[in-house]
Amino acid sequence: MTLWLTAVHPFYASVTEISHDAAKKELQVSCRIFADDLENTLKAEYKTSFDIARPANRQQVEGYIAGYLSRHLIITLDGKRVPLHFIGYKIEEDAVWSFLEAENVPAPKQVQVKNNLLYERHPTQTNMIHVMVGGERKSTKLDNPKDIAVIGF
Repeated sequence: MTLWLTAVHPFYASVTEISHDAAKKELQVSCRIFADDLENTLKAEYKTSFDIARPANRQQVEGYIAGYLSRHLIITLDGKRVPLHFIGYKIEEDAVWSFLEAENVPAPKQVQVKNNLLYERHPTQTNMIHVMVGGERKSTKLDNPKDIAVIGF
């Protein structure tokens, strides 16, 4: 019975990985979101139509993704918001991996993540968060409507 319920009620989840590179003083962020969920959310938000896997205008789609992530994924280190630069995205199986970075970032003692990706479209959305600082990895998850995680190092 459980398998049947899973098939009828899709699981909505994203995974965000945040890693601090001490040598480069960089914060590297990758975000995995199911391609169809992200595409449908962007189409609704920007009132347009496109194919995220084979876009006619990739630069435009990258702009949609970058804009959406900048509003729904906010990282604060030791009380200061970190401006994330969108690098690009790739399709891997049924997911979109988006890549962002911030430069000249010292190793934080506290990482606050505001992550409400896809909350507006999926009441059961879960956003997993993995943070790595100084070789130490900590993980947490946010279930809609909870959208803020604070992780100490």
